Amino acid sequence: MDLIKRFKSTALGKTAFYMLITVILIRFLSIFFMGPMPQDAYYFFYSQHPALSYFDHPPAIAYLLRIFTSVLGKNVLAIKLADSLLTLMTCIAVYRLAIRFFPKFEAEKIIILFLSTLMVSILSLVSTPDTPLLFFWTLSLIALQEAIFNGKRFYWILAGVLMGLAFHSKYTAVFLPAGMILFLLLSDANRKYLLTMWPWLSCLIMVAVASPVIIWNVNNHFASFAFQGTQRMHEAAAFTLKPKFVLGLFGHQLALLIPVLFIAVLYSAFKLIRTYSNRWSQMPTTGVFLLCFFLPIFLTFLLLSPIYWIKINWMMPAYITGTILAGSFIGKKWLRIQVIISFIVHLGLLAEILFYPFPIKSDDTWVGWRPLSDQVEMIRKQQHADFIFSADSYKTSAELNLYSENFVYGQNVIGENALQFDFIGTDLSALNGKDAVFVDSDPQFKSEKMDTVPPSAVLAYFKSVKQLKPVIINHGGHPIRKFHVYICRGYKYAKRDNYRIAP
Repeated sequence: MDLIKRFKSTALGKTAFYMLITVILIRFLSIFFMGPMPQDAYYFFYSQHPALSYFDHPPAIAYLLRIFTSVLGKNVLAIKLADSLLTLMTCIAVYRLAIRFFPKFEAEKIIILFLSTLMVSILSLVSTPDTPLLFFWTLSLIALQEAIFNGKRFYWILAGVLMGLAFHSKYTAVFLPAGMILFLLLSDANRKYLLTMWPWLSCLIMVAVASPVIIWNVNNHFASFAFQGTQRMHEAAAFTLKPKFVLGLFGHQLALLIPVLFIAVLYSAFKLIRTYSNRWSQMPTTGVFLLCFFLPIFLTFLLLSPIYWIKINWMMPAYITGTILAGSFIGKKWLRIQVIISFIVHLGLLAEILFYPFPIKSDDTWVGWRPLSDQVEMIRKQQHADFIFSADSYKTSAELNLYSENFVYGQNVIGENALQFDFIGTDLSALNGKDAVFVDSDPQFKSEKMDTVPPSAVLAYFKSVKQLKPVIINHGGHPIRKFHVYICRGYKYAKRDNYRIAP
């Protein structure tokens, strides 16, 4: 209560305080009103097939959803509640980290900035590996701060465990030991630790904790490491400069943090480096620490952005210490402006969730999946089909699996790579000769008419393919989504080679 009073009276003022509370309330209400994003459904699909790790990502998000859906049932509320509660714990951890570097009034500004971001909303409402990653990332930094600055040896061990759990969340966690070693190299006062066993023991413990992910990769021909590493490097190797990718990166990050904070993060890092550019050794040790867990990941993706599309969430871990840096520079005036902009943005978000005035021309939406599942299941029964499948990477298949009592197949049915659907031991040969309903999303649809030519990839795997009337999803009396539906007779199973990582 004392912290809330200070937020209201000193850090924000009455009006901005209530705006921040409204932003937090919107996130809470959205848990109950927002439908499942494809990512929610896909990582729930993970959780229904327990494994040491998974093709796209390590298993932490799957374990999180497994725990909550086992207790609260197979429903969207359980999924979003899992994300929201863990994100709340991350926010608490960020405050505890900030207070280790700055006085309480500065730490209060920092947590206000963090709470105001769209990043926290995404972490709270959409299941991604970033939700557990940022939690364990922040706890890792707290442990490293205790180990390095306070000389508590036990925290080296704890940091290793937490960094391993961060790696269990997402491979981006490799920047944690990299940041630790970089800081020890740059810090005159702490370089001595490199001559002790403690930082190296911490790294070894991280590897040990992460061993299930490594074992899964060994058992699956390093498929996940190759997908996240080799294939992305192969795509980037084309080296075609695309300035719009850089603009896209900055546009996304401005939206993610809300412009005031994003600009403040860049300004604070630039000012700190510029101030001590000619006397780096005199930079405050705390500043070096915070920079070492911000700059490496931020600059890596920034340098890749001219040749590779950087997704909106990839830089998120950098903003833990980035926000702490910014909070020490930003004044009350700009803090209030940040909260006001956040308030406006989140009001728009709530309106979009409740009324959907601007339909999203993409499968990355939370609207329409339940009625789609109901209608497709009805079509399957009417057509006496044996199974259902889709072929848009994972999105439609994952969403249908979330709602369906029967298993819905992915695009490996027609010989295409199907991400985690390739690694759950499905025996496709058992489908030989059977009939299927094929669901094909048309996110950019312009009319409700049928197509005239079935997809060639589907034709090759069935004796006959006939298009049925498309499924049209309405919202507020208006058509907002379209799915082509085909009845496919006589599946012709063809054995496929192992998962192809790169062309």
